[in-house]
Amino acid sequence: MRTPFWLSDKNTHDFTVLVKIYCLSMAFPLPMESLEANRNELSSLSLIYLLKPQGVFMQTSFLSYVHSRYPLLLRNVFTSFLALQFSIGAMAQENRNGFIIENPLVPIDQIQHGGPPKDGIPALDNPVSVHAADSAQLEPFDRVLGLVYNGEIKAYPIRILDHHEIVNDQFGSKNVVISFCPLCGTGMGFDANIRGPDSVYKILDFGVSGLLYNSDVLMYDRQTQSLWSQIDQQAISGPMKGSILSPLPIEHTTWADWYKRYPDSKVLSFDTGHARNYQVSPYAGYENSETLYFPVSHQDKRYHPKEVTLGIEVNGVFKAYPFSELARVTSPLKDTVNNFPLVIHFNMETLSGRVETIKGKPYPVLSAYWFAWFAFHPEAGVYKAK
Repeated sequence: MRTPFWLSDKNTHDFTVLVKIYCLSMAFPLPMESLEANRNELSSLSLIYLLKPQGVFMQTSFLSYVHSRYPLLLRNVFTSFLALQFSIGAMAQENRNGFIIENPLVPIDQIQHGGPPKDGIPALDNPVSVHAADSAQLEPFDRVLGLVYNGEIKAYPIRILDHHEIVNDQFGSKNVVISFCPLCGTGMGFDANIRGPDSVYKILDFGVSGLLYNSDVLMYDRQTQSLWSQIDQQAISGPMKGSILSPLPIEHTTWADWYKRYPDSKVLSFDTGHARNYQVSPYAGYENSETLYFPVSHQDKRYHPKEVTLGIEVNGVFKAYPFSELARVTSPLKDTVNNFPLVIHFNMETLSGRVETIKGKPYPVLSAYWFAWFAFHPEAGVYKAK
């Protein structure tokens, strides 16, 4: 049997160091100088910790350290770890992260373990919101998801969503789920009162499954344990399979821009009840890198993989508006999708976009990294500036 690369003489020491750093970063955040100072002591850790069931949720301290000192080793470890998980999954295809998956709407071999276990990334329930003027922790250029719906205005800091990904919230009498996938850069909002296959509406609340499809978060609803694709906006397995999510007109912009336009907005409080450092992103640097952490079914090199793109759907017809194209035309841009006229607003300063009908009504739009949009919609048209 061939010796795994990480057990070769060349890599054994560095790899054990890497594993110990990872395990300690799982347990509690460590400053970078502490990691370096304890390098020799760290090398004694057993490899078995890397294969713990809870998987890999990499803290920023771990990623930064390994990327700077062991870039090739990190890539090889990650590739081998994913290959191992894929092999294990192939032996029990119907059970992934505790979910029984039968005849899903997507290829089952493309449903990946993201690392954390079910609810290892905790969704926020009964979230506390504060008035915008009382949110002193937000900086002007912090990114937020903003939603105006059912008479209420709320913003959700990405710094919080990076650590939780899902917020089960209410806008007046309406139940809403806010979902953010850091790997795809996709922030979306949905009506949580959902019509099932039996045509009966159910109010669902959601959690993070720990599974991915095309690198995108698979949510699950706690009532039926069905898995839901965020970007595909539908249940892909379980009792709700085939049910469709109704998107809401979420905006992805800066806090300064949102607060200027909506000074009476509420904002998700940093007091979430969870012991997380919201000053630090677990995905620092990811948005500028060409590297993808997980495989996708389709790729296209016309744009940088992480170029932000507005994706619009009108009655089953899709069209993409990469920011580099929108930056070359005067905003607002009037265009049609499936013969339906729309107005696209693009702000170069805030790197944000939103869409309205010609009557000024907000229209749901997906803001996503280019690779994520193309993975789901390779057949979609792409707007080209003239």
